[in-house]
Amino acid sequence: MYLIVVYDADVSRVNKVNKFLKTYLYWRQNSVFEGEVTISQFKKIEIGLKEIVNVNVDSIMIYKFPDKKSFELHIIGIEKNPIELIL
Repeated sequence: MYLIVVYDADVSRVNKVNKFLKTYLYWRQNSVFEGEVTISQFKKIEIGLKEIVNVNVDSIMIYKFPDKKSFELHIIGIEKNPIELIL
């Protein structure tokens, strides 16, 4: 499955969320990550994020797609961190 994760966390937790998500996904721009994951990795991401954030203050949105082909990305302006496929 392909995920896009967008978060808005308190400044005291931003670095923890960022560091955690980098273990599974690609950083795209401020508070946005994306990438291909397994079902097991998805569950680990959900559990890990719940342990880091305060659900009464922070907000995390996870967009889940069957694969990357299921959506189109349109960029206006610069692309801060393009994902390049390495074979």
